Amino acid sequence: MTHQTFVTTSRGLQRDTPPMRLFEKAKRFGIWNPSEIDFTRDRTDWQRLTAVEQDLLLRLTALFQAGEEAVTLDLLPLIMIIAQEGRLEEEMFLTTFLFEEAKHTDFFHRFLNEVASVSGDLEHYHTENYRTVFYEALPAALQALREDSSARAQVVAAVTYNMIVEGVLAETGYHAYFNVLEGQDIMPGTRQGVQLLKQDESRHIAYGIYLISRLIAEDASLWEVAEAQMNELLMPALGVIGDAFAQYDPMPFGLVESDFVEYASSQFEKRLSRLERARSLSLAEIMRVTNRVIDQDDG
Repeated sequence: MTHQTFVTTSRGLQRDTPPMRLFEKAKRFGIWNPSEIDFTRDRTDWQRLTAVEQDLLLRLTALFQAGEEAVTLDLLPLIMIIAQEGRLEEEMFLTTFLFEEAKHTDFFHRFLNEVASVSGDLEHYHTENYRTVFYEALPAALQALREDSSARAQVVAAVTYNMIVEGVLAETGYHAYFNVLEGQDIMPGTRQGVQLLKQDESRHIAYGIYLISRLIAEDASLWEVAEAQMNELLMPALGVIGDAFAQYDPMPFGLVESDFVEYASSQFEKRLSRLERARSLSLAEIMRVTNRVIDQDDG
């Protein structure tokens, strides 16, 4: 395929669109280096934890480590589809996704090597529910874009990646890290890294909501596709939480399963509600709503 024209020398970049606003935020807040995070106190704090407490944090980190690697491996088809559609502003922002997911993979690997001093097989922490989401649903949805660039396939991919993996599971995982680490006032380097990850992925989620909403605004029938994919993955996503709690009695750090199920469920309902609104909004209204959310977010 040859080029017939270029956006930047014809119409120019649309800097007031949600993807470009998110790109500006990525340039301001996303340029952090996992190698510069100081784990000195984290190593000391880790040694003071009991074996069961260490096991819970290893379990949580093993879920994040593989999850970040999975999206790093599987993300390219979505970027390629957006590029092929000539949506330069969206593609520019999506270039930060791959960099940030790779950076997150790097961060958790540093934690495992330098804080937990673990280099062996951690896949025994990956339960059947986890495998359903990360080994099967995520790669299937994103890799399907190689053969099917339809709006329907894009909705399925973005729901799986942005709404479930990031918007429900990752958000609940951050909630767990902060409950433990802030509650115990331990491991400041890990806390810093997780906070920076959360900030990165809040931009990813904002884009995912915008992308799916844009597609639904163009074809209202895609709402049913989004809703069906959300509901299909809800039970295995909640199952990941239940699987973790089932391994411990008593649960380390006083964590309560119902708190995390309720948190994950509220994240799910919040994402679903945002997508449902797109059925009654124009594209211009979706852009205004998304920009408002972006402007209010601190990263």
